[in-house]
Amino acid sequence: MGADILAWLNLGVRWLHVIAGIAWIGSSFYFMWLDARLKADETTPKGVQGDLWAVHGGGFYHKRKYLLAPPDLPEELHWFKWEAYTTWLSGSALLALIYYLGAQTYLIDASKMDLAPWQAIAIGLGFLAGGWILYDALCRSPLGQRLKLFGVVWFLILTAAAWALSHIFSNRGAFIHLGALIGTVMVANVFLVIIPNQKKIVAAMLAGETPDPALGKRGKMRSVHNNYMTLPVLFLMVSNHYPMVIDHPLNWLLVAGIGLSGVTIRHFFNRRNAGFSEPMILAGGVLIFLLVMMLALATRPKPADIAGVVPFTEVRAIVQKHCVACHSARPTNPGFATAPNGVAYDTPAEIRRYAPRIYERAVATDSMPLGNETGMTKLERDRLGAWIRAQAK
Repeated sequence: MGADILAWLNLGVRWLHVIAGIAWIGSSFYFMWLDARLKADETTPKGVQGDLWAVHGGGFYHKRKYLLAPPDLPEELHWFKWEAYTTWLSGSALLALIYYLGAQTYLIDASKMDLAPWQAIAIGLGFLAGGWILYDALCRSPLGQRLKLFGVVWFLILTAAAWALSHIFSNRGAFIHLGALIGTVMVANVFLVIIPNQKKIVAAMLAGETPDPALGKRGKMRSVHNNYMTLPVLFLMVSNHYPMVIDHPLNWLLVAGIGLSGVTIRHFFNRRNAGFSEPMILAGGVLIFLLVMMLALATRPKPADIAGVVPFTEVRAIVQKHCVACHSARPTNPGFATAPNGVAYDTPAEIRRYAPRIYERAVATDSMPLGNETGMTKLERDRLGAWIRAQAK
């Protein structure tokens, strides 16, 4: 019953996280597009940066952006903040439900660092808090005013964090934490900089004072940073579905490359929205991804050649020992009420049917068993791989 309740909690919180994330990212993309499309001419009122007419859903919309603030504050003002807060709160709940309550299975890899659950959790939370402190300090330093150099330095810091996390936690735990680090920076930008600055502007207007222009500029800078971090964080949130990346020996470098590809593609669309057609930027993003793919394929470990025929009885014994605790119609692992993704290896027919999947996750990579909690050996993986390759032939 406990596993059933945990599974339903996982589903509910994950569903909320997806919905809120779509709303947050959608508003980020929309406002970056809107800022780039605003136009001003001789009829534009003083103090207005520009305006835009749009049509959607059978109606016309007129958007206008003020350089600082409108002459009079409207009675009703919409704040874009709960999309960000809900995304982070639901994501944090997922992190706790899966990776902290299940730290022994999902977060800790004893072959890298033999941690107690509380130690792993403390390290994970330390990375989240430390990431924000370092990022915020960089933004407030002179480096924060040099946008391109800041971007390079922040990218290198995140790459270093990817390397460090991949040497501390299980692979999936490492890159979920890297995504959580970036997400924490993004929501802290909203909660600690963007919204407070907007509140100060509103308070100044209500007091009949002229708002400080620097408040809006700082909020805009953090908003632009968030926009460029969206695609890398999206990949990190689904990265555990791609063991050929996160379980690769150079996983930290592959993740950095894919993140750089996402930033480059995002930059192409931001420039395009501003009226600049620069297809070479898009080509650069695609090229980076292709280079990452080529590096991964060229450096992936080669399974050992096994002499002789591996009998199915041995294969079934390996699967029974290391896989069916989770992948069964009736899992014995307390963390699962049903077989993950409905994939079970109870019968010979099921083992043969899912042989390519077993090869991908337990031979070509070591993503399974989770955290290698059953102690699957290199020889067992090689024997299993030899049988699967023979079946394929």
